[in-house]
Amino acid sequence: MFQTATKEPKVLIAFYSRSGVTEALADAVAEGARADGAEVRLRRARELVPAEVMAKAPGWREAAEAMNAKYEAPTEADAEWADAIVFGTPTRFGSVSSELKAYIDGLGGLWAQGRLNGKAGSVFGSTSTPHGGNESTLISMYNPMAHLGLVIVPLGYADPAMYKAGTPYGASAVSFNQAKPPTDDDREVARFQGRRVAFVARALKAARITDTKQGQADQVGASQS
Repeated sequence: MFQTATKEPKVLIAFYSRSGVTEALADAVAEGARADGAEVRLRRARELVPAEVMAKAPGWREAAEAMNAKYEAPTEADAEWADAIVFGTPTRFGSVSSELKAYIDGLGGLWAQGRLNGKAGSVFGSTSTPHGGNESTLISMYNPMAHLGLVIVPLGYADPAMYKAGTPYGASAVSFNQAKPPTDDDREVARFQGRRVAFVARALKAARITDTKQGQADQVGASQS
């Protein structure tokens, strides 16, 4: 749908998921990005609490171990590698989970060097209840993306899927306190998000390459004048 001849973009999807709902959205975002030709890395942020705390929530430790076996933890190197970074999180009191926030906070070194400037950035999330904070969580994640220098990619209503599910800020799902998987409509919005992010990342990447070549040409011209 969105493909061009420009070299394909690299997309990092860094997410946290406890029960698998946000993971399912991450998989759909990845599917959409790959459909548009992007190379994708899926990474799951790790728990910050000890095992005895996890044991108090039935199934938490087992689910975490299963997902950690499937996904590496996100690193600074992943963020530097990517042309686009998509963050995904369940809502925690109307804001980002501490697990994903810890990863974002750990990008301070790249921020200080300006290494993330100009990359595409986008977000998706999930809640347990219909009014549990999906939109407030997604909007709150725009703040650190702006500080990191990412070019924020919202969804708007640029695809018919947006009139059935999701938010203009990013894909979302509601699990109704039962770890209910995202609906087909939720996944379609997430796939659209993946395609849209890949498209924008490709355009930004092409612009950076063009700008670099122009800068080099200007330097050569200046040295010969």
